[in-house]
Formats: sequence, structure tokens, C-alpha cells
Amino acid sequence: MKSVFVAVMGVVLAAWMSAGRWLFGIGGSLTWWYVPAIGLTYAILLICVGHRMAVTERRGRRLSRSVWVTLILSWVCAIGFGFTVPDNVGGELVSIISHAAGSQFSAEMSIALCNPLGIIAFALAFFTLGIAIANGKDPRPEEDELLDAAYGEDGMVPHPLAETAHAGDEPPARG
Repeated sequence: MKSVFVAVMGVVLAAWMSAGRWLFGIGGSLTWWYVPAIGLTYAILLICVGHRMAVTERRGRRLSRSVWVTLILSWVCAIGFGFTVPDNVGGELVSIISHAAGSQFSAEMSIALCNPLGIIAFALAFFTLGIAIANGKDPRPEEDELLDAAYGEDGMVPHPLAETAHAGDEPPARG
């Protein structure tokens, strides 16, 4: 159920990031670039995160806290990106924040903030996917377990000269 919530949030936030300005009446021509480049990519990424979370739970493993922390931080950055990303309205770049404030300075500041927020949102989403994949994997066997499987319970490697001796040969004389 958590994985479905994550996938739905990914789609909702992707729509917010790419076309949320239309809710405030300031949608413009850049939306057609944002939808495939930002929205679709973010949605697919978080759907993959949701899938990996489901795989982890199906395998009886527990998702680590870092999955949720990085995911929520990515969501916060995605929300901030939606507020600050500009669109071309009447030949001017306008974001939700600059539209609400009404000053050119806030337009420039929101544009300056949208790039880092978007980059951080995507980076954290990729980190979340990597952590979710790692959580779902079987733990690596310890070196002792590998040696026991290869050489028996005592884990001793046979002496290299003992392997070259043939049956019936006499051992070399000591002098």
C-alpha cells in the first residue's frame, strides 16, 4: 500500500512540477517542454521507487529510514520547484511566487531557486531508488560462509602441492 502511495505522489508531484502554474492562471508555452522533460521523468522515477519498495516488502525485508527521509526531502524540493519554475506568459518569465509578489526581483529570485530545487529533487529521488534497491537485495554472505561452502566446515584450503601428487606416488624424501 505504501508503494502505491509513493507512485501516486510521484505522478501528482510530476504534474505539479511541470504544469502547476496553470492552477494559478499563469500557464505558458514552456509547459510543453516541462511535461516530457521534467514531469514524465520524475513520475517514472518515483513509480520505479514504488515498485522497488513493493519488491522489498514482498521479500519480507524492511525499508530503511533513509528511504523515507530522502523521498520526503525529494517531495519537498519538488513542491518548491513547482512554486519557483518560470513559464513564458506574455513574453515574460513568471513563476507562481513572482506572480504572487508582483515584482521583477522576485521573478529573478524564483528563477535562481528553481534550478537547485529541481536538481536536488531529482538527485534525492535517484538516491531513494538506489537505497530501495539495496534494501530489497539479499545480504551478502560473509567470507567465512563462502569458505565453508567452497571447502567444507573447516574452511581450510588444500595445500597446493597436495593437489599435484598422484595416487600411489611416494612423498618426497626428507634429507
